[in-house]
Amino acid sequence: MAAPKPSLSARDLASIDGQLAATDRLLEQNYPGDDGSRQPVHTVYVPADRFTPSLAADWGAQATAAVKAHGGFGRLCGLLGQDATLAQAVAPRVDAKLSSEPIEDLRLDFEDGFGDRGDDAEDAAAVAAASAVATAVAAGSAPPFIGIRFKCFEAPTRARGLRTLDLFVSGLAAAGELPDGLVLTLPKVTTVAQVQAMDYAVSRLEEVHSLPAGRLRFEVQVETPQLILGPDGTSPVAQLPHAVPGRISGLHYGTYDYSASLQISAEYQSMEHPVADFAKEVMQLAVAGTGIRLSDGSTNIIPVGDNVENAWQLHGRLVRRSLERGYYQGWDLHPAQLPSRFAATYAFYRQGLPAAAARLRNYVERTEGGVMDEPATARALAAFVLRGVQCGAVGAEEVQALAGVGIPQLTALAHPRLAITSNP
Repeated sequence: MAAPKPSLSARDLASIDGQLAATDRLLEQNYPGDDGSRQPVHTVYVPADRFTPSLAADWGAQATAAVKAHGGFGRLCGLLGQDATLAQAVAPRVDAKLSSEPIEDLRLDFEDGFGDRGDDAEDAAAVAAASAVATAVAAGSAPPFIGIRFKCFEAPTRARGLRTLDLFVSGLAAAGELPDGLVLTLPKVTTVAQVQAMDYAVSRLEEVHSLPAGRLRFEVQVETPQLILGPDGTSPVAQLPHAVPGRISGLHYGTYDYSASLQISAEYQSMEHPVADFAKEVMQLAVAGTGIRLSDGSTNIIPVGDNVENAWQLHGRLVRRSLERGYYQGWDLHPAQLPSRFAATYAFYRQGLPAAAARLRNYVERTEGGVMDEPATARALAAFVLRGVQCGAVGAEEVQALAGVGIPQLTALAHPRLAITSNP
Protein backbone atom coordinates (compact mmCIF):
# COMPACT_ATOMS: atom_id res chain seq x y z
CA MET A 1 0.00 0.00 0.00
CA ALA A 2 1.40 3.36 -1.03
CA ALA A 3 2.17 5.84 1.70
CA PRO A 4 -0.54 8.49 1.97
CA LYS A 5 0.27 11.99 0.77
CA PRO A 6 -0.58 15.15 2.73
CA SER A 7 -4.01 16.50 1.86
CA LEU A 8 -3.53 20.06 3.12
CA SER A 9 -2.02 22.36 0.50
CA ALA A 10 0.46 25.19 1.00
CA ARG A 11 -2.51 27.54 0.63
CA ASP A 12 -4.31 25.74 3.47
CA LEU A 13 -1.27 26.06 5.71
CA ALA A 14 -0.89 29.73 4.83
CA SER A 15 -4.55 30.28 5.67
CA ILE A 16 -4.07 28.69 9.08
CA ASP A 17 -0.97 30.82 9.69
CA GLY A 18 -3.05 33.88 8.87
CA GLN A 19 -5.79 32.84 11.27
CA LEU A 20 -3.26 32.37 14.05
CA ALA A 21 -1.09 35.43 13.40
CA ALA A 22 -2.73 37.36 16.24
CA THR A 23 -2.25 34.40 18.58
CA ASP A 24 1.42 34.19 17.58
CA ARG A 25 1.90 37.89 18.35
CA LEU A 26 0.10 37.55 21.68
CA LEU A 27 2.27 34.64 22.80
CA GLU A 28 5.46 36.35 21.66
CA GLN A 29 4.75 39.76 23.18
CA ASN A 30 2.65 39.00 26.26
CA TYR A 31 3.95 35.60 27.33
CA PRO A 32 7.74 35.78 27.00
CA GLY A 33 8.34 33.62 30.09
CA ASP A 34 10.77 34.33 32.90
CA ASP A 35 13.89 36.22 31.85
CA GLY A 36 16.20 34.03 33.93
CA SER A 37 17.52 36.86 36.07
CA ARG A 38 17.87 36.56 39.82
CA GLN A 39 14.76 37.02 41.94
CA PRO A 40 15.38 38.14 45.52
CA VAL A 41 14.05 35.80 48.21
CA HIS A 42 12.60 38.70 50.17
CA THR A 43 11.85 42.40 50.28
CA VAL A 44 12.66 44.37 53.42
CA TYR A 45 10.57 47.44 54.21
CA VAL A 46 11.89 50.38 56.25
CA PRO A 47 10.53 53.94 56.68
CA ALA A 48 12.25 56.00 54.02
CA ASP A 49 13.87 58.46 56.42
CA ARG A 50 15.57 55.64 58.36
CA PHE A 51 17.70 54.47 55.45
CA THR A 52 21.43 54.98 55.61
CA PRO A 53 24.16 53.45 53.43
CA SER A 54 25.07 51.14 56.31
CA LEU A 55 21.53 49.90 56.97
CA ALA A 56 21.95 46.48 55.35
CA ALA A 57 25.13 45.76 57.30
CA ASP A 58 23.51 47.04 60.49
CA TRP A 59 20.53 44.71 60.02
CA GLY A 60 22.88 41.79 59.37
CA ALA A 61 24.76 42.48 62.58
CA GLN A 62 21.53 42.75 64.58
CA ALA A 63 20.24 39.52 63.07
CA THR A 64 23.43 37.66 63.90
CA ALA A 65 23.40 39.00 67.45
CA ALA A 66 19.80 37.80 67.90
CA VAL A 67 20.73 34.29 66.79
CA LYS A 68 23.78 34.12 69.04
CA ALA A 69 21.70 35.34 71.99
CA HIS A 70 19.40 32.35 71.49
CA GLY A 71 21.87 29.53 71.16
CA GLY A 72 23.46 30.03 67.75
CA PHE A 73 22.67 29.09 64.17
CA GLY A 74 22.51 25.36 64.85
CA ARG A 75 19.83 25.90 67.45
CA LEU A 76 17.89 28.15 65.06
CA CYS A 77 17.91 25.39 62.45
CA GLY A 78 16.73 22.90 65.06
CA LEU A 79 13.86 25.18 66.03
CA LEU A 80 12.79 25.13 62.38
CA GLY A 81 12.67 21.33 62.39
CA GLN A 82 15.93 20.62 60.57
CA ASP A 83 17.80 17.44 61.44
CA ALA A 84 21.48 17.54 62.42
CA THR A 85 22.80 16.84 58.91
CA LEU A 86 20.67 19.50 57.26
CA ALA A 87 21.39 22.01 60.02
CA GLN A 88 25.12 21.41 59.60
CA ALA A 89 24.82 22.50 55.97
CA VAL A 90 22.38 25.35 56.49
CA ALA A 91 23.75 27.04 59.63
CA PRO A 92 27.13 28.23 58.26
CA ARG A 93 25.49 29.43 55.05
CA VAL A 94 23.00 31.57 56.98
CA ASP A 95 25.81 32.94 59.14
CA ALA A 96 27.79 33.88 56.02
CA LYS A 97 24.74 35.36 54.32
CA LEU A 98 24.02 37.69 57.22
CA SER A 99 27.60 38.93 56.99
CA SER A 100 27.85 39.30 53.23
CA GLU A 101 24.34 40.09 51.95
CA PRO A 102 21.78 40.29 54.75
CA ILE A 103 19.21 42.15 52.62
CA GLU A 104 18.59 41.16 49.02
CA ASP A 105 15.86 43.69 48.22
CA LEU A 106 15.15 46.87 50.16
CA ARG A 107 12.21 49.21 49.87
CA LEU A 108 12.35 52.71 51.33
CA ASP A 109 8.75 53.25 52.34
CA PHE A 110 6.96 56.55 51.80
CA GLU A 111 3.51 55.00 52.25
CA ASP A 112 2.28 53.30 55.45
CA GLY A 113 5.77 53.26 56.93
CA PHE A 114 6.17 57.03 56.50
CA GLY A 115 2.69 58.47 56.83
CA ASP A 116 1.55 62.04 56.24
CA ARG A 117 4.18 64.45 57.57
CA GLY A 118 3.39 67.33 55.25
CA ASP A 119 4.74 68.16 51.83
CA ASP A 120 7.91 69.92 52.95
CA ALA A 121 9.02 67.00 55.09
CA GLU A 122 8.27 64.41 52.42
CA ASP A 123 9.95 66.46 49.69
CA ALA A 124 13.09 66.67 51.80
CA ALA A 125 12.95 62.97 52.62
CA ALA A 126 12.55 61.99 48.94
CA VAL A 127 15.54 64.09 47.91
CA ALA A 128 17.60 62.71 50.81
CA ALA A 129 16.58 59.14 49.96
CA ALA A 130 17.77 59.49 46.37
CA SER A 131 21.10 60.87 47.56
CA ALA A 132 21.54 58.14 50.17
CA VAL A 133 20.69 55.37 47.70
CA ALA A 134 23.12 56.77 45.12
CA THR A 135 25.83 56.95 47.79
CA ALA A 136 25.18 53.38 48.95
CA VAL A 137 25.21 52.02 45.39
CA ALA A 138 28.48 53.82 44.62
CA ALA A 139 30.03 52.51 47.84
CA GLY A 140 28.86 48.95 47.21
CA SER A 141 26.86 48.82 50.44
CA ALA A 142 23.39 48.85 48.86
CA PRO A 143 21.43 45.61 48.48
CA PRO A 144 21.32 44.20 44.92
CA PHE A 145 17.72 45.43 44.58
CA ILE A 146 16.59 48.75 46.06
CA GLY A 147 13.88 51.34 45.55
CA ILE A 148 10.87 53.08 47.04
CA ARG A 149 7.20 52.55 47.72
CA PHE A 150 5.33 55.82 47.31
CA LYS A 151 1.73 56.72 48.15
CA CYS A 152 -1.09 55.22 46.12
CA PHE A 153 -2.95 56.73 43.17
CA GLU A 154 -6.27 57.21 44.95
CA ALA A 155 -7.42 60.81 44.74
CA PRO A 156 -6.34 62.02 48.23
CA THR A 157 -2.72 60.84 47.86
CA ARG A 158 -2.16 60.76 44.08
CA ALA A 159 -0.35 64.07 43.70
CA ARG A 160 1.81 63.37 46.72
CA GLY A 161 2.75 59.91 45.51
CA LEU A 162 3.65 61.17 42.03
CA ARG A 163 5.74 64.02 43.46
CA THR A 164 7.73 61.65 45.66
CA LEU A 165 8.27 59.28 42.74
CA ASP A 166 9.40 62.20 40.57
CA LEU A 167 11.79 63.63 43.16
CA PHE A 168 13.35 60.24 43.88
CA VAL A 169 13.86 59.16 40.27
CA SER A 170 15.00 62.64 39.24
CA GLY A 171 17.48 62.69 42.12
CA LEU A 172 18.93 59.34 41.09
CA ALA A 173 19.14 60.43 37.46
CA ALA A 174 20.96 63.61 38.47
CA ALA A 175 23.47 61.53 40.47
CA GLY A 176 24.40 59.41 37.43
CA GLU A 177 23.38 55.98 36.19
CA LEU A 178 20.27 54.51 37.77
CA PRO A 179 20.95 51.45 39.95
CA ASP A 180 20.68 48.21 38.00
CA GLY A 181 18.39 46.82 40.69
CA LEU A 182 16.11 49.84 40.97
CA VAL A 183 12.55 48.87 41.96
CA LEU A 184 9.47 51.09 42.20
CA THR A 185 6.36 49.91 44.06
CA LEU A 186 2.81 51.10 43.37
CA PRO A 187 0.58 50.27 46.38
CA LYS A 188 -3.15 49.80 46.98
CA VAL A 189 -4.05 49.34 43.33
CA THR A 190 -7.78 48.91 42.68
CA THR A 191 -8.14 49.34 38.91
CA VAL A 192 -6.30 48.76 35.65
CA ALA A 193 -6.50 52.49 34.99
CA GLN A 194 -4.24 53.23 37.96
CA VAL A 195 -1.57 50.94 36.52
CA GLN A 196 -1.96 52.60 33.12
CA ALA A 197 -1.48 55.96 34.83
CA MET A 198 1.71 54.65 36.42
CA ASP A 199 2.88 53.49 33.00
CA TYR A 200 2.32 57.02 31.71
CA ALA A 201 4.18 58.58 34.65
CA VAL A 202 7.30 56.44 34.28
CA SER A 203 7.22 56.85 30.48
CA ARG A 204 7.34 60.61 30.94
CA LEU A 205 10.18 60.32 33.44
CA GLU A 206 12.09 58.22 30.91
CA GLU A 207 11.58 60.90 28.27
CA VAL A 208 12.58 63.76 30.58
CA HIS A 209 15.74 62.04 31.76
CA SER A 210 16.69 60.48 28.40
CA LEU A 211 16.31 56.94 29.71
CA PRO A 212 15.69 53.98 27.40
CA ALA A 213 12.02 53.19 26.92
CA GLY A 214 10.96 50.54 29.44
CA ARG A 215 13.85 51.25 31.82
CA LEU A 216 11.52 52.12 34.72
CA ARG A 217 9.55 49.00 35.51
CA PHE A 218 7.44 48.73 38.65
CA GLU A 219 5.76 46.35 41.07
CA VAL A 220 2.03 46.31 41.74
CA GLN A 221 0.80 45.61 45.25
CA VAL A 222 -2.28 43.41 45.30
CA GLU A 223 -3.99 44.41 48.52
CA THR A 224 -7.53 45.32 47.52
CA PRO A 225 -10.34 42.89 46.66
CA GLN A 226 -11.32 45.07 43.69
CA LEU A 227 -8.15 44.00 41.89
CA ILE A 228 -8.99 40.31 42.29
CA LEU A 229 -12.66 40.60 41.31
CA GLY A 230 -13.89 43.67 39.46
CA PRO A 231 -17.41 45.15 39.36
CA ASP A 232 -18.11 43.41 36.04
CA GLY A 233 -17.22 39.99 37.41
CA THR A 234 -13.85 39.78 35.67
CA SER A 235 -10.40 39.79 37.31
CA PRO A 236 -8.59 43.11 36.77
CA VAL A 237 -5.29 41.63 37.98
CA ALA A 238 -5.35 39.26 35.00
CA GLN A 239 -5.63 42.26 32.66
CA LEU A 240 -2.60 44.09 34.04
CA PRO A 241 0.17 42.27 32.13
CA HIS A 242 -1.65 42.96 28.86
CA ALA A 243 -2.66 46.55 29.61
CA VAL A 244 1.00 47.60 30.02
CA PRO A 245 3.06 44.79 28.43
CA GLY A 246 6.61 44.50 29.75
CA ARG A 247 6.24 47.28 32.30
CA ILE A 248 5.27 45.34 35.46
CA SER A 249 8.09 43.47 37.19
CA GLY A 250 6.15 41.88 40.04
CA LEU A 251 2.90 41.42 41.93
CA HIS A 252 3.21 41.62 45.73
CA TYR A 253 0.46 40.36 47.98
CA GLY A 254 -0.50 42.71 50.83
CA THR A 255 -1.45 40.52 53.75
CA TYR A 256 -3.09 42.94 56.13
CA ASP A 257 -4.76 45.49 53.87
CA TYR A 258 -6.32 42.71 51.81
CA SER A 259 -7.52 40.73 54.83
CA ALA A 260 -8.92 43.81 56.54
CA SER A 261 -10.79 44.75 53.35
CA LEU A 262 -12.62 41.44 53.58
CA GLN A 263 -13.55 42.04 57.22
CA ILE A 264 -11.20 39.36 58.58
CA SER A 265 -10.70 40.17 62.26
CA ALA A 266 -7.19 41.18 63.25
CA GLU A 267 -6.52 37.96 65.15
CA TYR A 268 -6.98 35.86 62.01
CA GLN A 269 -5.29 38.05 59.42
CA SER A 270 -2.50 35.90 58.03
CA MET A 271 -0.57 34.87 54.94
CA GLU A 272 -2.21 31.44 55.26
CA HIS A 273 -5.84 32.48 55.70
CA PRO A 274 -8.11 31.02 52.97
CA VAL A 275 -8.80 34.50 51.54
CA ALA A 276 -5.05 34.98 51.15
CA ASP A 277 -4.62 31.65 49.40
CA PHE A 278 -7.44 32.43 46.98
CA ALA A 279 -6.03 35.84 46.06
CA LYS A 280 -2.54 34.43 45.57
CA GLU A 281 -3.81 31.61 43.38
CA VAL A 282 -5.57 34.17 41.16
CA MET A 283 -2.35 36.20 41.01
CA GLN A 284 -0.43 33.07 40.03
CA LEU A 285 -2.81 32.32 37.20
CA ALA A 286 -2.86 35.96 36.06
CA VAL A 287 0.89 36.18 35.43
CA ALA A 288 1.73 32.61 34.36
CA GLY A 289 4.07 32.81 31.39
CA THR A 290 4.28 36.61 31.41
CA GLY A 291 7.64 36.87 33.20
CA ILE A 292 6.10 38.86 36.05
CA ARG A 293 7.37 37.65 39.43
CA LEU A 294 5.28 37.01 42.53
CA SER A 295 5.88 37.86 46.16
CA ASP A 296 4.00 36.80 49.25
CA GLY A 297 3.41 39.27 52.04
CA SER A 298 4.61 39.50 55.62
CA THR A 299 3.85 38.33 59.11
CA ASN A 300 3.60 40.98 61.82
CA ILE A 301 4.65 38.51 64.53
CA ILE A 302 8.16 39.78 65.22
CA PRO A 303 10.95 37.78 66.96
CA VAL A 304 11.57 40.10 69.91
CA GLY A 305 11.30 39.90 73.69
CA ASP A 306 10.03 36.63 75.10
CA ASN A 307 8.55 35.56 71.77
CA VAL A 308 11.71 35.16 69.70
CA GLU A 309 11.77 31.40 69.28
CA ASN A 310 8.02 31.01 68.72
CA ALA A 311 8.13 33.81 66.16
CA TRP A 312 11.07 32.18 64.37
CA GLN A 313 9.18 28.92 64.17
CA LEU A 314 6.08 30.65 62.80
CA HIS A 315 8.06 32.69 60.29
CA GLY A 316 10.10 29.70 59.15
CA ARG A 317 6.92 27.67 58.60
CA LEU A 318 5.26 30.48 56.64
CA VAL A 319 8.35 30.96 54.46
CA ARG A 320 8.43 27.24 53.72
CA ARG A 321 4.70 27.22 52.98
CA SER A 322 5.09 30.02 50.44
CA LEU A 323 8.01 28.31 48.73
CA GLU A 324 6.09 25.07 48.40
CA ARG A 325 3.27 26.98 46.72
CA GLY A 326 5.49 28.66 44.14
CA TYR A 327 5.94 32.01 45.89
CA TYR A 328 9.70 32.41 46.01
CA GLN A 329 9.76 35.86 47.60
CA GLY A 330 8.18 37.42 50.69
CA TRP A 331 8.40 40.45 52.95
CA ASP A 332 10.48 40.94 56.08
CA LEU A 333 9.93 43.79 58.51
CA HIS A 334 12.58 43.37 61.23
CA PRO A 335 16.27 42.32 61.43
CA ALA A 336 15.38 39.30 63.57
CA GLN A 337 13.25 37.90 60.73
CA LEU A 338 16.28 37.57 58.45
CA PRO A 339 17.71 34.44 60.14
CA SER A 340 14.48 32.46 59.87
CA ARG A 341 13.97 33.69 56.29
CA PHE A 342 17.34 32.41 55.11
CA ALA A 343 17.36 29.27 57.25
CA ALA A 344 13.95 28.15 55.96
CA THR A 345 14.79 29.11 52.37
CA TYR A 346 18.15 27.34 52.36
CA ALA A 347 16.64 24.21 53.89
CA PHE A 348 13.95 24.16 51.19
CA TYR A 349 16.49 24.13 48.37
CA ARG A 350 18.99 21.84 50.05
CA GLN A 351 16.35 19.24 50.90
CA GLY A 352 15.05 19.25 47.35
CA LEU A 353 18.43 19.28 45.63
CA PRO A 354 19.34 15.56 45.59
CA ALA A 355 16.08 14.38 44.02
CA ALA A 356 15.88 17.32 41.59
CA ALA A 357 19.49 16.87 40.52
CA ALA A 358 19.08 13.11 40.00
CA ARG A 359 16.01 13.64 37.83
CA LEU A 360 17.83 16.33 35.85
CA ARG A 361 20.78 14.03 35.26
CA ASN A 362 18.47 11.26 34.07
CA TYR A 363 16.72 13.71 31.76
CA VAL A 364 19.91 15.14 30.27
CA GLU A 365 21.58 11.75 29.89
CA ARG A 366 18.32 10.11 28.74
CA THR A 367 18.66 7.51 31.46
CA GLU A 368 15.58 5.58 32.49
CA GLY A 369 14.63 6.07 36.11
CA GLY A 370 11.66 5.83 38.41
CA VAL A 371 10.19 9.06 36.99
CA MET A 372 9.80 9.89 33.30
CA ASP A 373 10.01 13.68 33.16
CA GLU A 374 8.71 15.72 30.26
CA PRO A 375 10.42 18.92 29.04
CA ALA A 376 8.10 21.15 31.07
CA THR A 377 8.98 19.32 34.28
CA ALA A 378 12.66 19.37 33.37
CA ARG A 379 12.40 23.15 33.08
CA ALA A 380 10.81 23.32 36.52
CA LEU A 381 13.52 21.08 37.99
CA ALA A 382 16.27 23.21 36.48
CA ALA A 383 14.60 26.44 37.61
CA PHE A 384 14.35 25.09 41.16
CA VAL A 385 18.05 24.20 41.26
CA LEU A 386 19.02 27.52 39.65
CA ARG A 387 17.08 29.47 42.29
CA GLY A 388 18.94 27.54 44.96
CA VAL A 389 22.26 28.57 43.45
CA GLN A 390 21.25 32.20 42.98
CA CYS A 391 20.24 32.67 46.62
CA GLY A 392 23.30 30.89 48.03
CA ALA A 393 21.60 27.76 49.34
CA VAL A 394 23.65 25.43 47.13
CA GLY A 395 26.91 25.76 45.26
CA ALA A 396 27.63 25.40 41.56
CA GLU A 397 30.06 22.61 42.33
CA GLU A 398 27.35 20.65 44.11
CA VAL A 399 25.08 20.98 41.10
CA GLN A 400 27.82 19.83 38.78
CA ALA A 401 28.54 16.79 40.95
CA LEU A 402 24.91 15.77 41.45
CA ALA A 403 23.26 16.78 38.18
CA GLY A 404 26.23 16.65 35.84
CA VAL A 405 25.52 20.14 34.46
CA GLY A 406 27.20 23.49 34.88
CA ILE A 407 25.39 26.75 35.48
CA PRO A 408 25.21 27.76 31.77
CA GLN A 409 23.56 24.45 30.85
CA LEU A 410 21.34 24.62 33.92
CA THR A 411 20.20 28.10 32.88
CA ALA A 412 19.52 26.91 29.33
CA LEU A 413 17.44 24.02 30.67
CA ALA A 414 15.46 26.33 32.94
CA HIS A 415 14.91 29.01 30.27
CA PRO A 416 15.18 27.40 26.83
CA ARG A 417 13.62 30.36 25.03
CA LEU A 418 16.48 32.54 26.23
CA ALA A 419 19.00 30.06 24.88
CA ILE A 420 17.27 30.06 21.49
CA THR A 421 17.10 33.86 21.42
CA SER A 422 20.76 34.30 22.32
CA ASN A 423 21.92 31.66 19.84
CA PRO A 424 19.92 32.21 16.64
